[in-house]
Amino acid sequence: MTDPRIDAALFAMLRALPPGAGVVFRHQARSRRERHALFLRVRRLAHARHLRLSAAGPMPGAAAHNGRHALTHAVHDRRQAIAAMRAGATWLFVSPLYPTRSHPGAPALGIRRGLAMTQGLAGQRVALGGMTAARWLRLRGYGFDGWAAIDGLTPDQKRKAVPT
Repeated sequence: MTDPRIDAALFAMLRALPPGAGVVFRHQARSRRERHALFLRVRRLAHARHLRLSAAGPMPGAAAHNGRHALTHAVHDRRQAIAAMRAGATWLFVSPLYPTRSHPGAPALGIRRGLAMTQGLAGQRVALGGMTAARWLRLRGYGFDGWAAIDGLTPDQKRKAVPT
């Protein structure tokens, strides 16, 4: 997930993702012109690296993140998960599983509540919120199909998070 606080590491992080991984382009706080220019750079690299791409807000050549006919959708409770499926989402970003800087003070769902809110739904579950590589290694056998992060993919966090 792109975010202004990781701008310095954004392109290095995108280059480190394996082919088939996904990118959710956000950056809504930028001016329209700046956002579009950054998106074009991200899109070019995503296509070259065979990464899936969705965007919060309309962007050319990207599937939608959230809203109607979205490929990816953030879900924070059962009602949102059902609405995301009705809107056609394929990937449900279950969030926040753990405490996170993106939602300071928000209660973390935890693994059981995160899975329960998507139980019986056809979408793929993506763990989000306070995620690191180490946390993914611990929870991947519980029924999540993948994980996403903002801070957890920065070079500093990756060094701290990957078990040796």
